[in-house]
Amino acid sequence: MADTIASIERRMMLAADALDFEEARRLRDQLNLLRGGADPEGAAQADTAGLTRQQPGAMGLGSSRSRPMPPPGWKPPARPDSMTSGRSKRKRPN
Repeated sequence: MADTIASIERRMMLAADALDFEEARRLRDQLNLLRGGADPEGAAQADTAGLTRQQPGAMGLGSSRSRPMPPPGWKPPARPDSMTSGRSKRKRPN
């Protein structure tokens, strides 16, 4: 395991010196996985770029919340008459 980490560190430094920063980033992430306890084969196969396809509808703010559903058999209440019901016939003083 120590030989693997040392060889990956060496390859990461060579990639950074050659200005191949994508490869250096990939090797850095692989080193972090190895130091975190991952097996070498799993660390080599891991997708650390974060470019995995997201599930439809799972993007954006609040999309993880479920939609509120009314209970079965529920009906919305009747709308009140907005014309004149509930008004007093007395005139108010100015």
